[in-house]
Amino acid sequence: MILEDTFPVPANEMQRLLNLSELDLDYSELSEEFKDLAMLAAKVAGTDISLINLIDSYTTWTISGHGLEVQQTPREESLCQYTIMGQPQFEVSNLLLDKRFEDKDFTKAPLSLRYYLGVPLTDPDGQQIGSLCVVDTVPKNLSPEKIEMLKIIAAQVINRINTYRAIKELKSEVKNANQTKSKVAHDIRGPLAGIIGLSNIIVQQGNGNNLSEVLDFIQLIHKSSKSLLELADEILTEDQQGRKLTDNELNLSVFKCKLEDLYNGQAKNKNINLLIQLNEGDTLSPFPKNKLLQITGNLISNAIKFTPENGMVKVDMSLIEQQDQHMLDLKISDTGAGISEEALKHLELGSCSSTKGTCGEKGYGFGLELVKHLIKGLGGTMEIYNKIGSGACFNVKIPFQKQVE
Repeated sequence: MILEDTFPVPANEMQRLLNLSELDLDYSELSEEFKDLAMLAAKVAGTDISLINLIDSYTTWTISGHGLEVQQTPREESLCQYTIMGQPQFEVSNLLLDKRFEDKDFTKAPLSLRYYLGVPLTDPDGQQIGSLCVVDTVPKNLSPEKIEMLKIIAAQVINRINTYRAIKELKSEVKNANQTKSKVAHDIRGPLAGIIGLSNIIVQQGNGNNLSEVLDFIQLIHKSSKSLLELADEILTEDQQGRKLTDNELNLSVFKCKLEDLYNGQAKNKNINLLIQLNEGDTLSPFPKNKLLQITGNLISNAIKFTPENGMVKVDMSLIEQQDQHMLDLKISDTGAGISEEALKHLELGSCSSTKGTCGEKGYGFGLELVKHLIKGLGGTMEIYNKIGSGACFNVKIPFQKQVE
């Protein structure tokens, strides 16, 4: 089925998704790191609510927010999907006067939203991976000056994502290598210098424009800089005795918990039982986290989309020890109608066709293509087939070198 015209998909969607997947973020871990910027955005805009969202194939993930508790929204139901279409910002003065949104649930009680403005979160390659949005319950328009301030905050979100990602990678690298400590300190001071430099620039702009909220912005950036310095000190003095999972590793037990935290909400919203189970065997040996949340998450979201209410999506996970490597074996199956021969052919050819889910959910056509690309990059394989008397099954196998103790 061809995508509906009203369903906004960027022309560069595949590359956009690849750039987001390269960040390899755990969306459930980021809330506290960005609360100050979310609060600042609401204050600058004078709105009740602000959200920092990252948008993947199926889901708009709210990594932090102010004024509204939300963790995820189906992509097709989010306003932010319109913000990543290449424009500098997307503003709707009154949602009730826009035919695209007048009948949406968020315009009705209890939210009763009326105003939306989103500015894209643009990575260094120019890909719009998400949105910083401000929303309110009364119609309005923001001045160009305030919109520019929101764009500065959005740039700071990207800077902080990259900084914390770099810190996590460096922290993993130094777990047993004291000789790299000086490199860690040097690499962390670079991003910190950039944040402090940005603070000085905004101080000058704020004084010139007489924007009182800029001063609060500066205080928050300086506060985050100090926190990063404290984190750097923690890294440099960390006791490396004992073998623990690093920030870039998982084991099956931890992997299971993360998937449940991220996707139980989607399943419950459709009255679907999400069952994640570990097969007998090694559940504690570490393996690289690299892209596994993106791969498995997309497959779980896809299975939920095509499973009817009161159905089941099951994830079976095993870590199989082989002579010189471990093999991670993932089976994601559902109790839907299965995959048609035509759809299987499309998947084999790598085309981006899409169909509606069991409750009319719209599809983007890029989720499974992204999964295939990521699995291939890890040297793995994916087999897709229909289970007799049940739905579809995606069997993913990814090899990992055994970790050196």
